[in-house]
This record gives sequence, C-alpha cells and structure tokens, in this order.
Amino acid sequence: MSDRSSVEPVAASAVGGFDHECDVLVVGFGCAGAAAAYEAAAAGADVLVLERASGPGGSSAQSGGELYLGGGTEIQKACGFDDTPDAMYAYLEAAIGPNADTEKLRLYCDGSVEHFEWFRARGVPFNPTLHETPVWMPMTDDGLMWLGENSWPYNTLAEPAPRGHRPAAPGFAGGILMERLAAAATEAGAVTHTDTQAAALVLDGGRVVGAVARRYGERVAYRARRAVVITTGGFVDNEEMLAHHAPLLLGHGKVSDGLDDGSGIRMATAAGAAVRRMSAVEIALTALPALAVRGMLVDGLGRRFINEDVYPGHFSVHAVKHQPGPYWTIIDEEGFESVPEADRWGQRPAHAAETLAELERELGMPAGSLEATVETYNRHAEKGEDPYFHKDPRWLRPLKPPYAAIDPRAGFFDGGGGKGSGAAGFTLGGLHTTVDGAVLNNSGDTVPGLYAAGRASSGMHGEGYISGTSLGDGTFFGRRAGRAAARAAAREENA
Repeated sequence: MSDRSSVEPVAASAVGGFDHECDVLVVGFGCAGAAAAYEAAAAGADVLVLERASGPGGSSAQSGGELYLGGGTEIQKACGFDDTPDAMYAYLEAAIGPNADTEKLRLYCDGSVEHFEWFRARGVPFNPTLHETPVWMPMTDDGLMWLGENSWPYNTLAEPAPRGHRPAAPGFAGGILMERLAAAATEAGAVTHTDTQAAALVLDGGRVVGAVARRYGERVAYRARRAVVITTGGFVDNEEMLAHHAPLLLGHGKVSDGLDDGSGIRMATAAGAAVRRMSAVEIALTALPALAVRGMLVDGLGRRFINEDVYPGHFSVHAVKHQPGPYWTIIDEEGFESVPEADRWGQRPAHAAETLAELERELGMPAGSLEATVETYNRHAEKGEDPYFHKDPRWLRPLKPPYAAIDPRAGFFDGGGGKGSGAAGFTLGGLHTTVDGAVLNNSGDTVPGLYAAGRASSGMHGEGYISGTSLGDGTFFGRRAGRAAARAAAREENA
C-alpha cells in the first residue's frame, strides 16, 4: 500500500462480517508489540497479532539490542556498580530532555530492575561483563556498556553508572532479543497473522472495535472485543510525514527495517487520536566514539563544539542541528593506533598530513582555523585540562604530527561510495498516550478501545535520546498497554 492509501476508519456496520475475532488485537510485532501481546495473553486475553512482514522482528530485530536499564540490576552489581532509580532518573531527565515526559520517565526508572528481571524470565541472556570504552555498539558479547553517564555535565548531576544492558551476542543483538520476546508471546497464547497489513481501524459509535487489513491482496476484517494496540513503529520511512513533522531527517539515512512508514499513526489520527512531539528525532553520525575521544570532533570551520566522550548521539544531534558541516574526526597516529581494530569498524583516515595547515587545505577549512583549535586543545591537554568542553582527563593528550581526518560520510550511512550525509536517524514522536498506553484525542480524552506503544507513540523522550531507551520504553510501556487493554475490557464486560 502506498503512503497515500486511505486510512479513514470503517464503520462496524459497513464491514459486513468479521473474518476473525479476539479480545486484544496487536498491530505490529516488534519489541513493543511482543511485550503487549505477552502481557495481554498472560492476563487471560485471547490475543491476535498482525504483522505486515513475513515474521516478527521489525526494526527491533535489526537494532543493536541495547536496553537502557538501571537502578541496581544484577548485571550492574556483578560489574561492581551501585545504582539507584534516582540516579538513573537524574541522568535520563537531562540526557533525553529537554522536556522529557517526567511521569513516564519516573515510572520507567522506578520499575527498571523489575523490567530487567522480566527480560531474564523471558529467556533473554546477559553476560556480567562491562565494555569499558565509548562505542556506538560493542562487537563483543559484554552485557553492560557506558552510554555517556560518566561524561560532563551528566557526571555532575548523579553518581555515574553504566546502564546500557546488552543481550549476550556480539554486535547487533536485536535479533536474539526479538527471538526470545516473540517466542514468549507465542508461548503465552498469542496467535500471529503474518503478511497482513492493517489498513484502517473499525469504529462502532466512537469506539475502536477492530481493524481491516490486506493479506495477499484480499481484505480481512478483525474484531477486537476488548481493544486494539498499535505498535507499528515510527515514520522515518515516510518522506511526506518527515517533510510535515521532522524535516531535520530529510536527506539522511534511515535507521529502520524499511517499514516504519507511520501507517499506525495515520490510522489512529484518522480515528481522532492526537499526536505529540512529532518533530523529536534521533540522528547518528558515523563518527566513531573510540576515535573521537582520542582526538577531537570539528565542524566545517575547524572548530570543536562538544566534549567527545558524551553519548555519541548527543554529538551527532549537536553537529547536525547546530554546526556547519562537513564534520571530521581529527586524530594523530598514536591515537588511531591505540584503538582496537574491532572498534574502528573498518574506518580509515580520508586525509593525512604532516602539518595542520596542509590538512586545512585538503579539508577546505579557513586558513589557520584548525591550527588554532589544536593549539588551544594541546596547550590545555598538557595539563590534563579541557576548560572549554570538560572531556574526561583520561582521554586528554596533546596531538602530534602526522595528523589525520576521518570522514563520517565514509561510514555505514554513506549511501554508497562515500557520498551520503554520514548520518541516519529515526523518529521519536507519535500518538499521545497515557502511562498505560491509552491513546488520547485532542481534547485529552481517551479514544475508547485504542492503545499504543513503542515508536508509534510518544514515549518518555523529550528532545534527546540515549541508546536503549527506545527498546526499553517500547517494551516497558508495551507491557503496560497490553495489561491495560485486557484489564479495561474485562471491567466493561463485567459491568
């Protein structure tokens, strides 16, 4: 179906008979859908899941698999860290802000240890080992990683503790995460219809009572006796929606499975749902943290603009939103050679020179700009200081010739041939929901019978993002939506 396919709701009286009935209908089988389906089925509901692809997983299965969890998990304790929900909250409120949803965030932090144990009970394995150095994603099977908690200014807000929990798989661990969650939902009794794309919601007197879908070109109608839960992902793959709501992502790569086209959001808004924070996005440069911390990140005018040991999504968003491109990692030979091969992700310097003046000319920077930046950096690094951006002293060392510049556009998101933007992203905004996933309309009232979770909804994020907070809040609030969908309908049926 094209992006412009009609998503207008269908009246129940016009359906002419439902092909399938269930208590709770979950639309989308990524991590949020799996969590919602499991909890609804575990609560005793008859659950049916629609998935437009040929199997579960979606963008969740293609992700790094990080889960942002803390507050004192067993993995944190095994690695020697004491953590509290309050410290976790203090970091996240700043890091995923400004304007984070503090009600959702508070629940998430207070429930984080229980949520971690829920994953373990579903068979998701975690190794009690820590990956020490900054990376986008470890190529090891370490179960814990830092995600900027120990960088300035966040280390002044709360006692730092690593909270990036990773399933026991090297590199992309989203596959094993989804494999276990999908199996848990199925074992709990949820039934899946694959190759089935929901097209519109079904309404009966203002209440959502099901959906119509397409399967191999045929229309299929589903009745949900209790509720419909939308977990269809975001809208990064819909160029028209990006142009309307999140134009910052236009022209960049997309972090998705190719099916995050906003279809669930569109179906819900056609039925009266409100949206929230649709301009909020995450964007990632392919500048590698392990290289950047040993040197510096500069903009197209040769200027540093942030402490390079922050969570790399932060330096990416800061660059794309506020700095003139292109962007470069400047490093010397000693710094480059000290990075483990696995943490280089195959990146090599695009330019190298014995002098900064020569490197400036090659990069098209104003004469003297990079020289001034490196001179200032080196002068303070000699004393173990970074008064401008406060990078941790462990990474401070004067840079010496020969120098190199690494171009993020030659990384994963280059679009082929090193000609892309060097950045890719996804959307964070979506349907306006309560903490239990009930979808709200523009008057602040609930849309009866409709719930949402994951990137189809606006979760706990404000303007910022940290790895693991998407899979984390998608599953956490997906669980709450699944339980609420079953619980609310049970009250109505017994009224």
